[in-house]
Amino acid sequence: MAGSAKRAAFPRMISQFLRQRGATVLPPRDLERLSSYLQRLIRSGILPPRVGGRLDWQAIAEAVDLDQAALAEARATLEPALDAICRFLEPTASEHARGAQTKIKMPKQPNVPAPSARRSNSKSSPEWRWEETAMAAAARSGRPRCSLSSGRRRGMMPKPVVEFPEAQWAVWEEPLTFSEALKLHMDRHSDSVWHLHRAVVQSDESFNHKTFTSWIQGTKTPRAATSFEILGRIERRYRLPSGYFKAKLAQPNRATSGHHPANVTPSQRRRLAWHLPDDFDRRPPYGQEEILKWVQENIISGGTDYRRFQALALRNRYAVRFPGILDQDLGFDRPLSSHQQSAAPNADDIDTEGATNVAVDAPRRLWLEMSELLRFKTATLTTIGFQRVGVWGGETAAQKVEHFGLLFGSLAAPKRSAVRGLGIPLEALTFAMLVFPAVWDWYLTWREKRRGFYTSWEVDMLRIALALTRAETGWLRQRPDLAHHIQAIPALISEAEILATQSDWDAACDLCQKHCAGRIKEIQRVAKVHRDPFEPILPILEADSPVGEYRKIADEILRMMPDECRYPVAAAEATRSFLIIRLGLHTGLRQKNLRQLLLCPRGRTHTSERHLEDMKVGELRWSERDQGWEVFIPAAAFKNASSSYFGDKPFRLVLPNIGDFYYHLEAYVGRHRLRLLKGAHDPGTFFVKTMKVNSVTAAYDQTTFFEAWRLIIQRYAIYNL
Repeated sequence: MAGSAKRAAFPRMISQFLRQRGATVLPPRDLERLSSYLQRLIRSGILPPRVGGRLDWQAIAEAVDLDQAALAEARATLEPALDAICRFLEPTASEHARGAQTKIKMPKQPNVPAPSARRSNSKSSPEWRWEETAMAAAARSGRPRCSLSSGRRRGMMPKPVVEFPEAQWAVWEEPLTFSEALKLHMDRHSDSVWHLHRAVVQSDESFNHKTFTSWIQGTKTPRAATSFEILGRIERRYRLPSGYFKAKLAQPNRATSGHHPANVTPSQRRRLAWHLPDDFDRRPPYGQEEILKWVQENIISGGTDYRRFQALALRNRYAVRFPGILDQDLGFDRPLSSHQQSAAPNADDIDTEGATNVAVDAPRRLWLEMSELLRFKTATLTTIGFQRVGVWGGETAAQKVEHFGLLFGSLAAPKRSAVRGLGIPLEALTFAMLVFPAVWDWYLTWREKRRGFYTSWEVDMLRIALALTRAETGWLRQRPDLAHHIQAIPALISEAEILATQSDWDAACDLCQKHCAGRIKEIQRVAKVHRDPFEPILPILEADSPVGEYRKIADEILRMMPDECRYPVAAAEATRSFLIIRLGLHTGLRQKNLRQLLLCPRGRTHTSERHLEDMKVGELRWSERDQGWEVFIPAAAFKNASSSYFGDKPFRLVLPNIGDFYYHLEAYVGRHRLRLLKGAHDPGTFFVKTMKVNSVTAAYDQTTFFEAWRLIIQRYAIYNL
């Protein structure tokens, strides 16, 4: 059984190795093709190609359609995986040859005398004479003869075990807790702890009878897979519905422990525990491997093509960070600390070879240029002498900072790192580089090799270049002084090009305009859609009632709600999850508007509409006129604020009190929200995170709110048969 489990788990081990180690040396698309090739070898039982007893990397590159030079560089990292495949397949490939030479040798049995000989020899032994004397004495006394080897103890005979005992009474008052329910049904069927243990626990199992005592006393509750199996036997013995006792637990949504999937680390086991059935260890190896593969691909790593690409790409961090650039309290002219002015890794340094995290902080000059661009695009009034078209909001500004960080990060990443960047020193990075067409062509080619095709991302970046170099209103067009920051870069920017740009800045911007406009048309013709936002929720959209399907998630949260008295924080988190789903259903708000929604408890003065417009957020508050909780959001807080849907009027919705919605909402406002804060600073938002020791703020951001939503779907919206 153990060998079968290991063989079934081997393909998953190879996939995991490629995700963790292979992602450091190959782009995601190349790695995906290599993974498919190796999985086909394993399934078909074919050994990798060899030449002279060694792996034939040229044949492998041709079979996978990879660049031989790139595969040769990744050879040292990938060779352990192919060696493991060879060791895994060689016994199977040579099994027939070995079987012809193998002989089964039976162990030599010792000489055992015949029964008559044993009996004749044993009569002369003192043991036999003692047994014969005892039997004769029993016969003389008239008592029934019994074998002394039976070892029967004195006292009353134990009560016989009946598979389905009769209940003493048929009508009872349903208990609320697990311990009370177990005690009630044991009394109904006249079962003691010892007798129940004899009835449901097999002789070869190490389940202690004291566990039943702790369950009845309420000091412990079932959590392991073995305990739930025993509970299933008790339910069958007492003819109760399946899952009867599990539904009585104080925290029924707790993950089952005690599973032992093959070749899975403890950290992976914690994430898998939510999605493994209680009888996972009793299923055959192929069934266990099928469950593990499905959970890994569709839940942990993601079931879509884009999600798998993103999981691999996130392992290689390379962006240039702009710390504090969006902090309005500190301002854009805040001096940088010494660690924020650190130099980029030396491209020739041996330590950068295969590095997966080459993200660095921006140097001072680049940081100041970024801050000036943000001031130009976000200020209420432009600086005297400058012109602009349109402004950036807070979310747009944060997005542009991230996009420029990725662009400069790819240029600065070492060539021999996993990112395969250009290796430009940090001191040479400047926004003035973006007027050179060669820089944009290198970046477009690099992204196409990394992803495998062009997308709308490249089009958006080229449009940013057009906006920066636009005549009269472009920020770069109005900053010819930045030309003095340009440094020569081999095979990209020459000294002659730098002198020409410095002498005629407008001509360089015009050339960039013409080049980027042509590239946009060329890329739009071949661009592909990599991320379909509707693909992950396609089963919901294809249902007869999509809203009803999401309503099932909210009902499941209530069904699995922990006991607030025993698990107050877990109950608070479950209530928060319920409200996130229900508010999303009733309002249909974007993530930004939902997580930034402020809270005005009942009895307090509402925040003025003008103040909410300035902050561009909404508020959840009690309406005395409608006697209900309402969501009030000014039109300026929405991304499409100029839409005719709003008509310059705020969004206002009185939430319906359906399915005890107000009860849970007021419980969250009155008790649960404070438990989640744990005495930390209140950000004023309705939804707050569970504060921990290393938490910086209780307010959700874009990433943490997405993770909270994803965790809700993983725990309550996935049903495993």
